[in-house]
Formats: sequence, C-alpha cells, structure tokens
Amino acid sequence: MTATAPPASPSPRIWPVGPIDPGTRFVALTKHHGLGNDFLVAVSAEPEPLLDPALAVRLCDRRRGIGADGFIVAGPATQRGVDAVMVLFNADGSRAEMSGNGIRCLAQALASAHRTDDIDLVVFTDAGLRTLAVRPHPSDPASVLVRVGMGPVTDGPAWRPSAGAERMLQTLTPSRQATADIGNPHLVLAVANPWLVDVAAAGPVLEADFPAGVNVQFIAPRPGCTDELDLTVWERGAGVTEACGTGASAAATVAHRWGLVGPTVTVHMPGGMVTVEVGDDNTHLIGPATFIARIEFDLG
Repeated sequence: MTATAPPASPSPRIWPVGPIDPGTRFVALTKHHGLGNDFLVAVSAEPEPLLDPALAVRLCDRRRGIGADGFIVAGPATQRGVDAVMVLFNADGSRAEMSGNGIRCLAQALASAHRTDDIDLVVFTDAGLRTLAVRPHPSDPASVLVRVGMGPVTDGPAWRPSAGAERMLQTLTPSRQATADIGNPHLVLAVANPWLVDVAAAGPVLEADFPAGVNVQFIAPRPGCTDELDLTVWERGAGVTEACGTGASAAATVAHRWGLVGPTVTVHMPGGMVTVEVGDDNTHLIGPATFIARIEFDLG
C-alpha cells in the first residue's frame, strides 16, 4: 500500500512561458487535486498581476467563482538552479507558506508546460526550497506521482490551551498532543478514532489559540496495520479538507517520534493515501496529483 517514486535526477531547468495571454483580461488556469485537496494554478512569465488575495478569494469561491481550496501562482526564478517561484493563497485569501498537496499540483502543471510527465524540479516557496520528482502514474493517465522533499519537521509554536480548547480536549480525550512545523505550523492530536472526530467543530476551536493560525491533525494508528496512520484534518485558511500533505508529513514524523510507527508511513486521509518517509533533515512526501481541467477566467 506504499506509493513509491524513483529518486530525483538533475533538472533540465527550462522555464515554460505562459499560459497567460498578454494584453487581455483573460488568464489561463489549470485545476488539479491532490487526493481531493484541490487547487487552481496559474503559471506565468509575469505573475505580478495575479498576486492578489482578493482574486484568490474570487477564484476559490465554490458558488460565485471556480472553486478550490487554494490558488497557486508560479513565476520564473532569478536564482540559478531554481525552476519556479511558488506563491500560495488559501481560499480565504491568506497567504500560506507551503502545501504538500498544492506543490504536487503545481509540479503537474509545470510538467505539463514542459510537455512531459517525467521531470525533476526545484521550486522556491515561502517555506524555502523544495525538490520534486515527477513521474508517470502507474494506472491513471490524468495523474502523476510526485516525490517532494518537504524539509525537516521541527517543534511548532508554543501552546497553552485556552479554556475553550481545554473543554474541547476533554471531549476529544487525546492520548498525546504536540505542535510541529514543516514550513507551516501544525497541531497533532492522537485520538481513539479520527473518523469519529467532528473536525468542523473541533478545528476552529483549537486553531483559535494560535494567533497566526494552525493546521490541526487528528491521528491514530490504523487498526491491524503496521506503520499506517488514519488522519483527518482542519486546515488553516481552508477548513475541513480531504487531505493535507504538510499535515501528513508533520503527523507521520510526530507519530514516529512517539513510537507509533516506523520511518516509512502510509497515511490514510478521507481523499486517499500518501507515503511519508521520515528523515531528520528532510522528510519526503510521495503521492499523486491529478489534472481536472483547463479554464480561461475573465479578470474583468
């Protein structure tokens, strides 16, 4: 049940120009999802007009826009050896440092711009450099398999539960809890059964304790399985989502440090599963990205 991808090799470093039509009001977007966590992606040689939180809110609105959990803008890098610069907006317009599912979707968009499904990339994010190996999916032509170097998992923000959070913890009765950081902040709680947690109720109460927000993961070892976790998630800026790549990476690492799983972990989320390879200096996330559609959007 473990997804694998071959190790990365040197990137060709070719920047694809487009897809924006200069001089018009229209922008060409692609939509992708990583296990149901969906993103709109714009790859542009001139990304500045798209770096607008209000535009992100407009695009991501599921009733009055196109609909997505986030909006990703990719532009060319000035640093040698880097293929693209990634800027990620959550659905509420807030800017996020990193997304494990989002960067896999970006990798598929960049690979498509290169007209390939087999490429190695280096992307600069608000959380730092991330390396990606894109490979063909073994069974789905609309998908690719992406191995992402997510960086190290460190201690997260200090947390002293408020009265409201304490009442929620009494309901959840976690056996362990910890904060972690993998370029963005996480709160990991070991509970009896993540599938029974009312994430929409618990997530915002716990997140409210963190001034900069936090992603909240509810985890448990999968019954009858070795080195497998079940995970449900509340994401900062997006709410309840079907999957969270940074959350899976942070939670698997925390669970490994707790002795619940080994260093290679299969993480099951509502949208599907990913593999996390825990490392001291660089944790790797392996999972799919799936193309949904190409969309022409009127900026006017």
